Amino acid sequence: MITRRELYTIEHIPGREISEVLGYVKGSIVQTKHIGKDVAAGVKKLVGGEIRGYSEMMSEARAIATERLLQDAESLGADAVIGFRLQTSSVLGGAAEIIAYGTAVKFKG
Repeated sequence: MITRRELYTIEHIPGREISEVLGYVKGSIVQTKHIGKDVAAGVKKLVGGEIRGYSEMMSEARAIATERLLQDAESLGADAVIGFRLQTSSVLGGAAEIIAYGTAVKFKG
């Protein structure tokens, strides 16, 4: 079980030997914009600058997708997830999907 929430972007962990590959794990969320944030975004398009509402929304969505990935890995009895990646795509106007994925593994020892 992932006790320290081990999540790695690399494939091999120095000093750790993988005893079993449990398979692909994922977590995802489709997040939509709040109409107030959409209006603020329209203004920012004209004057430039960071759209904080969107940055916060995407940060929260990444955290939720990652948490769901870890829960998926824990359900398999994994010690860690390697090859962790995040991907985003537009689903429909105003909605974005965030997918967190990787490979669940067990370590020797």
